[in-house]
Amino acid sequence: MKHKGAIFAVIVVCIAAFFLISDATSRYPENKWTRLVEQCGRVLANVRNMSDQSIPEGTLLDAKAIGIFPSTISAGLGLGGEYGQGIIMVKDKLGGRWSSPAIFTLAGGSIGWQIGGQATDIILIFRDQQSVNAILQGKLKLGADASVAAGPVGRNASAATDIQFKGGILSYSVSRGLFIGARLEGAVLTQHWDGNQELYGKRLSAEEILFENKAKMPKCARRVLRALARYKILMYIINKFSK
Repeated sequence: MKHKGAIFAVIVVCIAAFFLISDATSRYPENKWTRLVEQCGRVLANVRNMSDQSIPEGTLLDAKAIGIFPSTISAGLGLGGEYGQGIIMVKDKLGGRWSSPAIFTLAGGSIGWQIGGQATDIILIFRDQQSVNAILQGKLKLGADASVAAGPVGRNASAATDIQFKGGILSYSVSRGLFIGARLEGAVLTQHWDGNQELYGKRLSAEEILFENKAKMPKCARRVLRALARYKILMYIINKFSK
């Protein structure tokens, strides 16, 4: 009987999450930036489905913000560089709702990339308010303005994360089906003014989008929101049945 009540509660949470996502999104004219946001959703959904190689649920659930950069171009032998465009979304302090996505570029030197040029998906998990506040500058250097470390992998790795790394940013890379923590010291995140203007049809800063709620959630962000909601629902299920 107890399990039936828990299952019913999970169903209610799932339905509520679906309608919240559906009602809270607005349609903008399709362009390269709406397609980029949709691609970010696919990246996060694919990582979510990578079984034991995924981001620990607790790590993402506790995130203050998330950055997703699909098909980032990496080149070099050991010491190289990368460039890509993607989105950052910030979670509010009260209800756990996610902001509309702001377009950013990721560029700079890196260590530990695979040999040769290839496209790599990058995910950044912002774990403390200090690293989130650094986004307000519109330009953020990883390792200088905010600490960064390769993130742990595996659904049960959240406990280890709390011990080994408190605060800052966790970084991950996805390449050729392999999901691992990434080392991104020295990379720079910069708000993309033109991208944000074309996405929302008006000139908005990253601060206005992420912190001042001046941009309506675009419909192209639905897949990202669904992937984030699934992490939250799964943690609810785990907590409910572990009691």
